[in-house]
Amino acid sequence: MSPRLARRRALALPALLLAPAPARPALAQPTWSPARPVTLVVPYPAGGPTDVLARLVAAEMAKDLNAPVIVENIAGGAGAIGTRRVATGAADGTSIMLASNQTHATNISLLPDGGGYDPVRDFAPIAGLADLQHILVVRPDVPAETVAQLLALARAQPGKLTCASTGQGSASHLTLELFRAKTGVDMVHVPYRGSSPMLNDLLGGHVQLSFATAPTVLTQVQSGKLRALAVASPNRSPHLPALPTLAEAGVPGVEADAWFGLFAPAAVPAPALARLREVTLAAMAREPVRVRTTEVGMTVNVRPADAMAAFLREDIARWAEVIRTANVKPE
Repeated sequence: MSPRLARRRALALPALLLAPAPARPALAQPTWSPARPVTLVVPYPAGGPTDVLARLVAAEMAKDLNAPVIVENIAGGAGAIGTRRVATGAADGTSIMLASNQTHATNISLLPDGGGYDPVRDFAPIAGLADLQHILVVRPDVPAETVAQLLALARAQPGKLTCASTGQGSASHLTLELFRAKTGVDMVHVPYRGSSPMLNDLLGGHVQLSFATAPTVLTQVQSGKLRALAVASPNRSPHLPALPTLAEAGVPGVEADAWFGLFAPAAVPAPALARLREVTLAAMAREPVRVRTTEVGMTVNVRPADAMAAFLREDIARWAEVIRTANVKPE
């Protein structure tokens, strides 16, 4: 080899050593699959819109996960019993729950020790699914065709109008307290143990009005047995599209949708959580799920995990203020 050629090779060697290595194709990340059937805890009794929603989503998730998703109803304690079960259960992605505004927004302010769990610290949101809107309804013999007329009647007869709820500290009760705070009207709260006895007494003439969920009163409104005045929601009801929101009727700030979403224990590994989020959003995008959810009286409102986390913190703070101001105590 000539001295000149040797010198050229010596000069080229550092450049070769410093040159970037050829790019390698990225390796596909493995997709998480559950090692056993996934249990979806519903902290309420079987039946009703809540159960329908859980089973709809579970069936679609099972298809995408290629694994069973089993719905288990664990009722009691204002939803806290089933919620605690998930909070302290398996954190591998195989134990999740259908959370609600009660389990994850109001129990922390209403129940001793918040029900025994922290809705933010102990859980990771998967996605928000749907809402239950509260409809302000009155009996037909109440002389009020509009919200303005109802307010005038309440102010003319303070402490006379009776407003039924599904229980002390329930979503319908808290909606009433928010309405009272925003309007200053004096109404008598009459709590019942659930929607059925509340509706029976409302139809029977024992109480005059209520903030009731759409599935509870929709048939009675459509038949003329009850009169709907407004919906306590930021959006009009898909079931009663001509009905104004309370804000449109002159009472802003009374937005009290009950909501439902899927949550997992906070310690679930990131790959499992990402996959659960992916299949949940896919399930809620499918037309049969959306149609059936609407048919049972709910309003589809999908919130991805980040949006759900931000909304949850706001909802906890909002209802904590209502509960504190109105001095609401659980039964």
